[in-house]
Amino acid sequence: MDAACVIVTIAAVAANAFSGIAAILHFKPILPRMARAGVPESWLTYPMGTLKTAAAAGLLPGLIGVPLIGTVAAIGLILFFVCAIYTHIRAGDYSPQSGLANGYLLLAVARAGAGPGGHASLRIRTGDTSIPVHP
Repeated sequence: MDAACVIVTIAAVAANAFSGIAAILHFKPILPRMARAGVPESWLTYPMGTLKTAAAAGLLPGLIGVPLIGTVAAIGLILFFVCAIYTHIRAGDYSPQSGLANGYLLLAVARAGAGPGGHASLRIRTGDTSIPVHP
């Protein structure tokens, strides 16, 4: 696993663990934005907080030699945050706090894009040949 993937994974773990724990504990600053988006407060513990915390924990095995689990967790986070962004847009909530979901989504995409091997697979096509590029 290359250094960029490790950094992105650690950032995604920290961000999602904080967000998930904040949701489980019904952290006061997030309550108004959830209400604006039409999310019931009862959903903060389960499914929202539980899913984000579980996904953050699921990213960790990727750092210790089981990268496929980390990739699957990142894909789950992508699905979660696409739905979160859709919910905020549908509710007309364009507050700066609702924009955090975009950052979380980008972290998940970056981690999933690194693939199970922990590095992005990129190929440059030149005419009839294909040149593999490894970071």
